[in-house]
Amino acid sequence: MISFADQSAVVVGAGAGIGRSTAALLARLGAAVTCVDRDAAAAATVADEIAAAGGRALAATADVTDPAAVRAAFGAAADEFGPIHAAVNCAGVTGQTGAPSHEVSLDDFAHVHRVNVHGAMVVSQVAVGHMLPHGYGRIVHVASISGKDGNPNMVAYSSSKAALIGMVKVQGKEYAQHGITVNAIAPAVIRTDMVAALPDDVVAYMVSKIPMGRTGELDEAAAMIAFVASSACSFTTGFTFDLTGGRATY
Repeated sequence: MISFADQSAVVVGAGAGIGRSTAALLARLGAAVTCVDRDAAAAATVADEIAAAGGRALAATADVTDPAAVRAAFGAAADEFGPIHAAVNCAGVTGQTGAPSHEVSLDDFAHVHRVNVHGAMVVSQVAVGHMLPHGYGRIVHVASISGKDGNPNMVAYSSSKAALIGMVKVQGKEYAQHGITVNAIAPAVIRTDMVAALPDDVVAYMVSKIPMGRTGELDEAAAMIAFVASSACSFTTGFTFDLTGGRATY
């Protein structure tokens, strides 16, 4: 069984969706969890829920586009719970959808990449800085199957997730001899508030490509992340794990 006993985990984007479910699961598996979100109230709510269930949790506020805030959040985690063993980055935005590339706002395109790529780089840099001195760490980023396949009329999101997958490949190799793994998961459609906000036709298009004929559930995403963030996942790095109901078989 996967265990996080005597371990500390930082979950970025813990206020909702996959991040919230992941924070709760890691706490149930024994981790002391620092719940980081740009929404301070959401982070506090998740931390309070974990504590009420008998777990150990801390809330911290940070936007991934603000490196100083991310450093402060990780610093607070280390001060409270000691060395950081796992870092999970669930922060992300979809940006403009439903438009072909020539109609997409370049400002929106840049914003999506700033959050989904630059923000992920910030999380990796800060996490690695905490993990290197201890010779152990697990970093997990939430990518998307659209980063592999490319979803039409979602150019900002799809290209940002492709860049994230590429970043993970590089960092997985860079830190392989330091006891630190860097991996990602690539969900298809997971039942989150972010997905619920997408146009119906966009969601229908994505579900139509899934042989299981349904969206994924939050607990399914959290379970995969928990494995990848655990000591049990010891010989895989630089890899993107698919969570697609059969859509991706390569």
